[in-house]
Amino acid sequence: MLKLYYSPGACAMASHIALEEAGADYEVVAIDLKTGQQKTPEYLAINPAGVTPALVTDEGVLTENLVIMGYVAQTHPEAKLADNDSSFEFGKMQAFNGFLGSSLHPAIGRVLFARPPLEGEARDKALEMALAKYDLVEQHLLKGPWAMGEQYTVADGYLSVFTRWLRQANLLDASRFPKLNAHLDRVQERPAVQLVLSMEGLAPV
Repeated sequence: MLKLYYSPGACAMASHIALEEAGADYEVVAIDLKTGQQKTPEYLAINPAGVTPALVTDEGVLTENLVIMGYVAQTHPEAKLADNDSSFEFGKMQAFNGFLGSSLHPAIGRVLFARPPLEGEARDKALEMALAKYDLVEQHLLKGPWAMGEQYTVADGYLSVFTRWLRQANLLDASRFPKLNAHLDRVQERPAVQLVLSMEGLAPV
């Protein structure tokens, strides 16, 4: 059985959604980031980087949403969470996920979760940079109705994490981001996503 270490509401929700959408045989272990549980010797033995997610498999541990979601999609092809028949199409999906993880996530994370919090001009500039990345997704990367086009993939659950954060902060402006708003609503309507939210003690936004 697969075991996912995650933190409720954090980016690891994307891997949690992927596992549930795949119908995988898995269990979850919540890691409390606020109390520093990710820095305990027990968790560092699983993921020395001290971050979530981490997925324990029969072959060893995988980390990073990009990798875990790709692994889930490839090991559960019947769920059709990626185009496993085309290396190029799979690569395009991973490029989308790579942008979310390496560019959009740190940009919005700096705005919402910096400690100490950003204030004044520093926050305004950081927010402007982050929203420009959401503009890129809205105007160019999100194919519609799903991230990669007609087929739901693991990229959709990943994108929904970051649009969820933006909506919670009252920054997902409906006039500026109509496609992203519609996409988040569509993802949150999926039974697997609703179950994951419930399991993490959360609700749709």
